[in-house]
Amino acid sequence: MKEIKKDLIFIENISKKIISILPSFNIADNKILPYGLKAHTRSVSWIVEQVIVQQTKFYQEKLGLKNVDFNLPDTSLHDCIIETEDKKYYINIKISNTTNGIKKNKNDISAVEKLFMQYSANKKYNLIFACFGIKFNNLKISFDPNYLHIFSPQFLPIYVNPRNDKIQAKYDNKPIFRDRDEFLNLLKSESKSIIL
Repeated sequence: MKEIKKDLIFIENISKKIISILPSFNIADNKILPYGLKAHTRSVSWIVEQVIVQQTKFYQEKLGLKNVDFNLPDTSLHDCIIETEDKKYYINIKISNTTNGIKKNKNDISAVEKLFMQYSANKKYNLIFACFGIKFNNLKISFDPNYLHIFSPQFLPIYVNPRNDKIQAKYDNKPIFRDRDEFLNLLKSESKSIIL
C-alpha cells in the first residue's frame, strides 16, 4: 500500500509538469465543422488522450523519464507505460470537461473482469488513473491547469454498474486504503462476470 501511495505522488508530480507543457489545439477547422463541436468529452476523449500521451513521450527527457510506451493493444487497461530508471508505471488517461464548472458525476472507470484478471495474473501490476481537465471553445481544446486527479482503482469505493459490469466512481473520490487481496475479493463479490 505504501508503494502505491508513493507511485500516486510521483505520477501526480509528473502530470502537473505535463499540464504545464500541453498545447491548446483545434480539433478541426470550421470548413469541416462549420457549426462547431458539441462540448461532450466522448467526442474528443481519444484524441485528447493521444495528445497527452504523445506529448509525454516527446518531452520524456525534459520530464526526467527513461521511456514512454504507448504502442499497446486497444484491449489494454492502460494507455501508456511510463518508465524511470528503476520502475514502470501503468497509466490510464481519463478526461473531464470543466468548461461549465466541474460536475461530480460517477464515471465508468474500468471493466471489472479485465481489472481482476490483470491484478490476479501479475502481482506487480498497479494501474494508475490520471484524469485531466479540458475546456472547449468551439473547435479549440485547452487543458485546465486547475484540474487533475490521480488515483488507484484499488483505493476506490467499489460500485459495479450491473448493466456493463464496470466500476463506477467519481474522479475525486476520497481514497479507501485496502490491500490487493481485499481489492480482489471485493471485485469478486460485487461482480457477476468473475467466475473462478
